[in-house]
Amino acid sequence: MKERFLVVNYKAYPTAFREEAVEIARKAAELAEKLSKTRIILAVPAPMTYKIASIYEDLYLQHLDPLDYGAHTGYIPAEAIRDLPVRGTLINHSEHKIPFRDVAKIIDVVRKAGKEVIACADTPSEAAGLAYLKPDMIAVEPPELIGTGIPVSKAKPEVITRSVEAVHRVDPGITVLAGAGISSPDDAVRAVELGARGVLVASIIMKSKDPAGSLEALAYALEKT
Repeated sequence: MKERFLVVNYKAYPTAFREEAVEIARKAAELAEKLSKTRIILAVPAPMTYKIASIYEDLYLQHLDPLDYGAHTGYIPAEAIRDLPVRGTLINHSEHKIPFRDVAKIIDVVRKAGKEVIACADTPSEAAGLAYLKPDMIAVEPPELIGTGIPVSKAKPEVITRSVEAVHRVDPGITVLAGAGISSPDDAVRAVELGARGVLVASIIMKSKDPAGSLEALAYALEKT
């Protein structure tokens, strides 16, 4: 099992749908051959799944809906994860919050399908609550810092330490990630020093003038921790 995690949320930036999306996946595939302790996960928009999967296999969907297959126009039923070329899903991001009961249903469906879940939390207390649902990972991101360039590891380090403690009191086997405002490799390293096993990022890659280069710099910084 990998010791460090770098999760890149493509979100819905222009780069998530253009050639940069492919370039990031190619770089991730290249790095995956070189890194011994750091796993790179790309959380991609559903329409890009098959295109990116042809280049890189460690993919997550950005969201799932707590629905079975059926007449649900515009939704992504949780059951679909069985049939899509992804390893898991990212759910409950602060930009796409869902009720606790829906998180529970999605985690149940995804785990039964033999795939993985990263559940997002805004606060340590929410992280602790999610831990009872047994996702594979919990990513803690104070929403007020997302996209600001002000890293949680510097602005609110206590959010990371308290989240790790709260989650591990419930289940020490759950991996805790930190996110929000991570804007440099040093920010990611600091998050690990505070107890996280990796980071969930977006802007630092998807809004970079050199997305592939930014991905490489972050990955190697985590690899050295």
